Amino acid sequence: MRETITISVPEEIKAELDKVVRDEGISRSDIVRESLRDYLFMRRFRLLRAKMLVKGQAQGVFTDEDVFKRVS
Repeated sequence: MRETITISVPEEIKAELDKVVRDEGISRSDIVRESLRDYLFMRRFRLLRAKMLVKGQAQGVFTDEDVFKRVS
């Protein structure tokens, strides 16, 4: 099911968005959907990473080398 969301953006962002629409031949909605998906993915990733850093540090894992030693 789809929902419609209305947003307001500064004119310069709209102009840049419209240029991408023309250059790439994709709709504004597709660009905004992809941008939201990317943002939400990165947000989940950052939250999970922060949580795992605390757990790793509690077990003495501080660097990539520490991780490598544990998995090798």
